[in-house]
Formats: sequence, C-alpha cells, structure tokens
Amino acid sequence: MKKVKKVLSILTATALVATLAACGGTSDKESGAASGGDKLKKITLFQSKVEITEPLEALVKTYKEETGNEVEVWGAAGDAYSQQLVAKLGSNQGPTIFSVAQGPESEKLKSYFSDLSGEEYVKNIAPDMELKVDDKTVGVPYGVEGFGLVYNKDLVDPANVKDLDSFTKTMEQLKADGKNGLSLSQEAYFLIGHILNTPFALQADPLAYIEQLNKGEVKMADTKEFQEWAKFMDVIKANAKNPLEVKYDSQMGDFATEKTAMVHQGNWSYSMLADFGDFGSKVGMMPFPLAGNDKIAVGVASYWVVNNQADADEVKAANAFLNWLFTSDTGKKAIVDDFKFIPALTNIEAGDLDPLSQAVHEATTKGETITWALNYFPSGIITNDLAPATQEYFMNPGMTGEQFLQKLDEVWAKASK
Repeated sequence: MKKVKKVLSILTATALVATLAACGGTSDKESGAASGGDKLKKITLFQSKVEITEPLEALVKTYKEETGNEVEVWGAAGDAYSQQLVAKLGSNQGPTIFSVAQGPESEKLKSYFSDLSGEEYVKNIAPDMELKVDDKTVGVPYGVEGFGLVYNKDLVDPANVKDLDSFTKTMEQLKADGKNGLSLSQEAYFLIGHILNTPFALQADPLAYIEQLNKGEVKMADTKEFQEWAKFMDVIKANAKNPLEVKYDSQMGDFATEKTAMVHQGNWSYSMLADFGDFGSKVGMMPFPLAGNDKIAVGVASYWVVNNQADADEVKAANAFLNWLFTSDTGKKAIVDDFKFIPALTNIEAGDLDPLSQAVHEATTKGETITWALNYFPSGIITNDLAPATQEYFMNPGMTGEQFLQKLDEVWAKASK
C-alpha cells in the first residue's frame, strides 16, 4: 500500500471525529496574528490523529507564509498519545495546543485548560458540542465522527445484517465464499474499544450504567445487551481472521482489495481507502446490529485545548493560530477539503464529504445516532485492561464469549478502583 498509517485512540477513535471549523467574514489578512503586524511567539501543537498529520504540517507552513508566525506540529501513534501527553505536561515541556478526549482524560487534565470563553472563534461551536469546565468553554471540537460496520456494497447487503441471526448467516456465507466477513484489528480501540461501545450505548442511561459498573452494582455478564454482544463476538471469532494478526493498515488494505467484506471502523478510515483510487460507489456504513440497533455511533472524538501553563505570549499566539484556523479561507478549506472533517461548528458547511463521512453526517442530521459511551470509560482502561483481556479471548480457542464477558467484568472491577 502507498502509505502505512496508524491511528489513535478514538478514537477513538477514535475517532470521531470531524471539525475544527471555521467561518466566513474574516479575511486571511485580518485573522489571527496578521492583524497585529507583530510576529508572535513560536508555539507547539500535539495531536493524535495520524490521518491529518501531513495536511496539518502543510497548513502550518501556509500559516507561516500568510502571517509570519510559526507552529511546530508534534504527533504520536494513537495508543501512545495519552501517555506522552501526560509526561510532557508533567515535566513542563507540554505543547501550547493539544487535543484531549471527553470524559476521564479531559477530567484528569482539566487543570491545564485555558478559558477560551471570550475568544471570537468559539462563538460558532454547535450547541452542546463544546468542552466545558465549570461552565467555561475550554475546548473546541475537532468535529463529529462516527463508526459502525463499513461494508463493500458488492459483497454485503445491509438488509442481511439486521440482527444476530442474519449477521451469523452472512458471516458464515462469506467464510464459505473465501472472504473475511468482518475484520477487527489489533490496535486497542479497533480491537475492543469501539465495538464494546454499542452495548453500553444501548443502555437506558449509559453514563449511569458506567457509574454502576464502576461501583460494582452491575455486571456486564448479567446484562442482556452484553450477553448478546458476547454471541456476536463468538461469531466473529469463529468466522473471521484473528484480529491479533491484523494491523490497521492491512485491515483497510484487505478491505480495499475485497479480501474482506466488512470492517468495524469509522469515517476516518476512508482516507486510507482513497489510496486505492475511487472507492466511493462501493463503500457504505451501517450500524452494528446488536439487539436490532439501527443507529451509527456518533460523537466528538477530541477537542483542541490551549495549555494554560504556557507563558502569556504563547497563549496569545495559540489563540491567534486557532482563530486563523477557524476563520480564514485557508483554514476553512483545509479543515473540510484536507482534514476531511465533518462540521461541529455552525458557520462552516460540510462541503463534499466522502461516502463514510456523508453517512455520519446524515445520521447526525436525522438524529439516528447512539452515543460514544466509551468516552466515559475509566481513564486508560481500553488500552491497559480491556485490550489485554480481548487478546486473551482471541488467543485462546476454548474461551467462550460468556467467559470473555466475565473476564471483562474482572478487569473492569480492578481498573475502576
């Protein structure tokens, strides 16, 4: 494949997801530092979305050309990002601008967040999409992202993937046809974090359920949605390639070359498919059909925040850059055309979205979404606890889905203490 890429956390993530977005009305010359005429202090930016690293680096070069100001981009492969960020902040070597996920991660790091409430560029954040601490806006959303079953239209009919029974039959038929029915990959969020989101999101009150689970008041093994989820996992284990043998880049490469019919992935994965040419007419996204679920998981994967431990000149320069990013014609174009983000600010149009992003955008517009409950899992649990338990499940042929659930309950109880 042309490019070998890895991904974050989610994603989780993932992924979302999504937009740092921007609006018209402010020209490039008027935005950010350029309006003052004085060169601002060099700043650093640290983020985990590998997919946007190249266009982001290109954008900051353009920023320097237009304003004379410098931004140095740092990057880290998905699962390593959080650990590196904490280490950098703790040693007073933290970046000026960095990205954080909603939930435990942002709660843990909130003492580093600058109050952005008075900044002009935050006024167009869509309702309830901003990151807040003590009623102050401290983070601007990348935008929305979504994940579900990304499928090849020539190999899979969504009408045949509506529940456990139809999913099982589809997986068995694809295996008989010599296809890998559904691919997971070995990275923590793509192995367990995203797919485990669905049974949580289908609870009547996902956050309350997580709190009960943290306190030991409920167990996944005793909850019907998780019990059915374990059966789905057994079907995947029996009919698909072992995900511990699959990396994200090879997962998407096999999907693009029709060795794999479906992948559990998000809209961000289209950037990899684009390396294989025009894939638009053949790819779609459908819900993971647990308990008849007919909705895609949509949320804000990450927020941009400004490090309040940076000196005043750096904070000023950071806000100037973000203002330029969200309001200049150059920044807006990069966000939509190069980053391929789905807007989370009201003053930017979605533009020409790829098929997966379009599916997420339509689901969001129609309200046909389930929440990203994984944002509220205990900090680090996906990488440090759930992933090793899932590795054990896929390495042990005799381990059942029911036993897997019991193992997840066990490691969750330890991690949440």
